[in-house]
Amino acid sequence: MHDSKSLSRRDFLKAGLFGTAGLAGIAAAAQSAATGTAKSPAFAPLPSVPSQDHTGHDLTGTVGDVDTSRFDPMQYLTHFDYGRISRLPTGQTLREWDITAVDAEIEVAPGVYFPAWTYNGTIPGPTLRATEGDRLRVNFYNGGSHPHSIHFHGIHLPSMDGLQVVGSGDRFVYEFDARPFGLHLYHCHVMPLKRHIHKGLYGTFIVDPPGGRAPANEMVMMMNGFDTNFDGENEIYAVNTVAFHYERHPIPLKIGELNRIYLVNITEFDPINSFHLHAGMFKLYRTGTRPDQWEYTDTVMMCQGERHVLEFTLEYPGRYMIHAHQSELAELGWLGFLEAG
Repeated sequence: MHDSKSLSRRDFLKAGLFGTAGLAGIAAAAQSAATGTAKSPAFAPLPSVPSQDHTGHDLTGTVGDVDTSRFDPMQYLTHFDYGRISRLPTGQTLREWDITAVDAEIEVAPGVYFPAWTYNGTIPGPTLRATEGDRLRVNFYNGGSHPHSIHFHGIHLPSMDGLQVVGSGDRFVYEFDARPFGLHLYHCHVMPLKRHIHKGLYGTFIVDPPGGRAPANEMVMMMNGFDTNFDGENEIYAVNTVAFHYERHPIPLKIGELNRIYLVNITEFDPINSFHLHAGMFKLYRTGTRPDQWEYTDTVMMCQGERHVLEFTLEYPGRYMIHAHQSELAELGWLGFLEAG
């Protein structure tokens, strides 16, 4: 019998690929070792079965589907929240949002639930979008059981930087002008940071240039991970929270259409995460702040908090794999497909 501290993510990987009990058996073993008593599993099994892609290669995946009525990764992919829009007396555009910190149970794989801290009940929180120069007002209410805050990346007064702790049941209003244009993010900045971020308090924050960007099919992909047994290592990885979701449900794209991915890495406990596109190349705009500077590549490595804009077109019909180029992260959930037609 292993104790809970000896159960690494590699144990979870082996159980998912080869074991008959799956993650639930390991969870139950960890609980029994910790308490000396047998308990029901903390979450249901994450069985993994071989599947094949269109080339006949075996893939790792999950059995069944998550309940998308609470959070749909496909819907999140293309949903942008522009806030409530009005005009200030100066003529400046005001965008206003209400964000509430909520404790919630999140399904991160079919039957696998994670006790999360969230913004507005989902992981990631809503994708906030504005234009450079807009006045932003975020009415934050902490409805969770722990103190929280919101730290926005970008330029603003230190008093709006999210370092003020907002206690449970308290409120705070963040107000600042959106700048510079580019791809940013927001997250809780209460200590211990690794706990508040890992538990799910983060989201994407996009500031468009005044003239906008070229028309494109736009998507948000937030690379994240989940330490389901709280041993300081992630057992599940994903883009947009649900392991293998875009493998089971490939993202439909059109041949020849410009695609734009707003890619953010918020993965905790791992020094890097990465994105690799099969059978294609993309223009990489680092942080999205310099449209005149880009690289042409098919793989990018990112530390936590890095974010980049990726632009590409697909020339041929078929399925294009996307995944982390650390094999273990891909095998633990960060793998999917783009379906061009």
